Amino acid sequence: MLIIDDEADHASVDTGEQLFGEDGQPDPEHQPTAINLLIRKILHTFSRSAYVGYTATPFANIFIHERGETPEAGLDLFPSAFIINMAAPSSYIGPAKVFGLVNGENRNGLPLVRIVNDYCDEGAQRGWMPIGHKNGHLPVHDGENGIPPSLVEAINAFILACAARKLRNQETQHSSMLVHVTRFTSVQKEVHHQVESYVLHVRQRLLRNIGEDVILEQLKALWLQDFLPTSSEIAEFHSDFFRSGDSQSWEEIKTVLCDVIAGVQVKMINGTAKDVLDYKDSPAGLKVIAIGGDKLARGLTLEGLCVSYFLRASRMYDTLMQMGRWFGYRPGYLDLCRLYTTEELIDWFGHIADASEELREEFDLMVASGGTPRDYGLKVKSHPVLMVTSRLKMRTARNLYLSFSGQVVETVSLFRDRKNLQKNLESFDALAKSLGPAIPIPEQKRNGRVDKWKDGACWQNVPAERIIGFLESYETHPEALKVNSRMLAEFIHKMSNTGELTGWMVAVTGGSSDKVRDIGGINVKLMKRSANPGLVERYAIGRLLQPEDEAMDLDEAAWNAALKLTLEMKHDDPGRLKNGEEPKTPTVPNGPAIRRIRGFGAPGILPHPERGLLMISLLDPDMAGHKELSADLPPVVAIAISFPGSKSGNKVEYKVNNVGWEQEYGAAE
Repeated sequence: MLIIDDEADHASVDTGEQLFGEDGQPDPEHQPTAINLLIRKILHTFSRSAYVGYTATPFANIFIHERGETPEAGLDLFPSAFIINMAAPSSYIGPAKVFGLVNGENRNGLPLVRIVNDYCDEGAQRGWMPIGHKNGHLPVHDGENGIPPSLVEAINAFILACAARKLRNQETQHSSMLVHVTRFTSVQKEVHHQVESYVLHVRQRLLRNIGEDVILEQLKALWLQDFLPTSSEIAEFHSDFFRSGDSQSWEEIKTVLCDVIAGVQVKMINGTAKDVLDYKDSPAGLKVIAIGGDKLARGLTLEGLCVSYFLRASRMYDTLMQMGRWFGYRPGYLDLCRLYTTEELIDWFGHIADASEELREEFDLMVASGGTPRDYGLKVKSHPVLMVTSRLKMRTARNLYLSFSGQVVETVSLFRDRKNLQKNLESFDALAKSLGPAIPIPEQKRNGRVDKWKDGACWQNVPAERIIGFLESYETHPEALKVNSRMLAEFIHKMSNTGELTGWMVAVTGGSSDKVRDIGGINVKLMKRSANPGLVERYAIGRLLQPEDEAMDLDEAAWNAALKLTLEMKHDDPGRLKNGEEPKTPTVPNGPAIRRIRGFGAPGILPHPERGLLMISLLDPDMAGHKELSADLPPVVAIAISFPGSKSGNKVEYKVNNVGWEQEYGAAE
């Protein structure tokens, strides 16, 4: 018996709570949820059976208890045998391409995302679509046809995209727009009415030549000021997806607008609506604006999706990823696609893109090591961000067990108020004073190259107690989702009791600011890191570390071993080829390889699981972008920790109750 389960993280996961005794044995009386029970019964019935699950968001599957079992249903569906990362073709537009991955201080995503900030008032409690609105909410806005200007622009963008596709001989291909702003069908009904009214308004003006000048001016301005520059940028930097010769002039677009607007339909797609997306029954090409919620959130493919207007907030990362229906293939019209969403969601999705890439690296490392999910101890199980899924699929979420072994954590969300900045600086000063005089960070010679850390200072062989004390007094920002100083301190304490993470290198890396601070007798320049201007409540940066920073404690032999492992990982990646060509060969080791070599060693290289690396950066506060900041504010203390790989399995416990979980991540959906 072979069972193939698509969207395997959704209904197949047992959302009941199976208890385990003190001996680690599962409760035999546990009754799994219906679909999970039926799948397991089928598998348990056959003497030889296999189960293969597919999903883009495997977080819930990884949190299935590996010892879950009942006499009636057999073993639970924990992916014990293998997890394989299926690399996407280069033509696939996924989150890493849309939002980019962190590269130094900046992201390198596609120029297709537009910020929406007019859907509610500053307090987010009133307006067209306030955060946390209730069922029955009536969306009201003083904009055109009662909708925000950003939604007007998004609809106009869809009309222009349809027109351009018609001129590109894609008229018979489907074109869709997604409007996903609420999960309540009563509110969706009002949004449907408003969007339909605006589309009817545009249709009447253009087809009847009555007051069409205003509409045409809006469309022309959007085409000239947004679409043409975006197409040129994609043609220049992403020529794999679009060529400059395929773009159209405004005069060409104008000639087909009437034909296009006449065919645009507005449909409400949810569990109660009668509308359906009848793509198969539309051989001439369906042009549809789909308004919905949960039904659009998973599984339903929107053919030819060009424009998305997305305000739906969820703090469950797998839910957000599944809601992101804009990922897929966009042959010949990628430059016409747009995503209208909030600054916060852009930040979240960018974070997910980074986290997903880290998870893929973990899968690849597991395969390279010859391990299985049962014995490898996937780091995603303990990743402070990737564990965010429905609390019903994480019944043990009230007692979360986290491991940071083989991980790097860094603070990219920081305080910028005087009180917290001063407190963290005092914590750092106390650490530096306790460690005494510092030495310059030693330069490292590697295969003819020399890595230097200018103006840096460090201490070596620092006992774990000093690191723990610093982390217990240092305060991380509540939005620093990857880094919680108390949890890190507890984890290091547990590891040091077993002989790991007992001797640390503490390094303070210098920057390019004209401000200087004495660190253990060495003058170190403050570091400059630009702030994200859209996040006013905190000092948010792109990345703290440079690629070579994690290797500052590796000698030449260990560095070469890490580079060799990096090359092997790249070579084994089935998605490495781009347009049939090999990518550039890495010249420096990547983070996962560095941490693995430090923890597990290599032929001729001794492992050093006792050695952790704490990197501290003093950031110039003038870069934080707060109007109240002045030259006399203390430096912003930011931290990064590189943990060696470990097989110890040590974890720290992080407890939250249901109320706390819902306050942090929202109710299960």
